[in-house]
Amino acid sequence: MPSLKDIRKRIGSVKNTQKITRAMKLVAAARLRRAQQEITELRPYALKTLDVLSNVAARAKEDNPEELHPLLEVRDPDHAMLVVLTSDRGLAGAFNSAICKAAHEKWKALEAEGVTVQFTVIGRKGRDYFKRRDANIVHDFTGVFEELSLEKAGEIGRAVVHEYEHPKGLLDAVYLVYNEFKSAISQEVVVEQLLPIVPKELDENSLGDFDYEPSKAILLDRLLPMYIEVETFRALLESVASEHGARMTAMDAATNNASEMIDKLTLQYNRARQAAITKELMEIIGGAEAIK
Repeated sequence: MPSLKDIRKRIGSVKNTQKITRAMKLVAAARLRRAQQEITELRPYALKTLDVLSNVAARAKEDNPEELHPLLEVRDPDHAMLVVLTSDRGLAGAFNSAICKAAHEKWKALEAEGVTVQFTVIGRKGRDYFKRRDANIVHDFTGVFEELSLEKAGEIGRAVVHEYEHPKGLLDAVYLVYNEFKSAISQEVVVEQLLPIVPKELDENSLGDFDYEPSKAILLDRLLPMYIEVETFRALLESVASEHGARMTAMDAATNNASEMIDKLTLQYNRARQAAITKELMEIIGGAEAIK
């Protein structure tokens, strides 16, 4: 049975850990509010970008149905890339493991279809996971979330587009794997096709009758890469908000578990202390009886 000193030390250790988890929960909650605001503001912009792109793409297809922009062209998938968004830090519950598991399953499913898979990994946790499994990592971005910006998202998007537009045909499809933010306690792992871009289906009433200046082809040359950058930025913001939500939930659970552990240890300490007092009393009484 542990001594009273050992139990006191353990209670003190758990209380110190509880202070840390409570502080981490408060920090995650504060960052979550800011991240939630950012993703809420960006989502309408990303959706409207897709609407404009879809409109221009539909008009361009009417003018020249046989010639598609390379980023819209659907190919037989022989080579694919998974862009996996994880975090640089842990202590966020199942946030990273869920993403890595989903990406791993998609990887093996594509390989079963005869597709060669390569990876662009964002975040140290994903990089370490796939390095241990000998994945073909062609791009590795870490530290992205320290000062997340559209410029950094654009750097990632341009790297992916460069691989996709390569004249040797290095890629036929690109998939994003990330956690989509639903609420502070709910995040959903999403495997989303990034390339080729699939415009929205629009009916004739939705298609505006515009005169295009410059031409539709030139507009697509600008809109399509911009959409990739915006969509990548949106996924990064979704991932950030999801990470803070997952960490806040995990630290809240850890704080509550610490409280329960302190209660159990305190009860154990009181029982051990009572047993020690009883033993001392019995020894005193036994000694007094022996003197008589």
